[in-house]
Amino acid sequence: MQFAAFQDLAVDAAFQSFAEPLRAPLLRLRQLILDTGARATGLGGLVETLKWGEPAYLPVKQRVGTTVRVAALKGLSSHYAMYVHCQTTLVETFARHYPDTFRFEGSRALVFHQDEDIPVGPLEHCIGLALTYYRWR
Repeated sequence: MQFAAFQDLAVDAAFQSFAEPLRAPLLRLRQLILDTGARATGLGGLVETLKWGEPAYLPVKQRVGTTVRVAALKGLSSHYAMYVHCQTTLVETFARHYPDTFRFEGSRALVFHQDEDIPVGPLEHCIGLALTYYRWR
């Protein structure tokens, strides 16, 4: 997989700060978010920035979707997560669609182990739901 270049040096630095075993899986997750955002209509593109010091992705157009963040999972050096706004119904929706596909953390995250293969199709669907949340909720 080829990774898109970083447009924001602070985001690049955030990825460089991730521990080596997690950096590659997090970069793959980043690329999946960027690719999914590029295919989605009506977003106006994606903004890549930092929120709470973590890489975050949100539609350029306002009130289309919610922010998706990626980070190492605190307390578990072998795990990482894709976070969404905890006051949405997104994780509940992901769990309804994919109850046996993902591990969930409360109402805010999908959790992955550094060595597992990400189920690309279902994860693209979840990312698309987050990036278009205000259109369908």
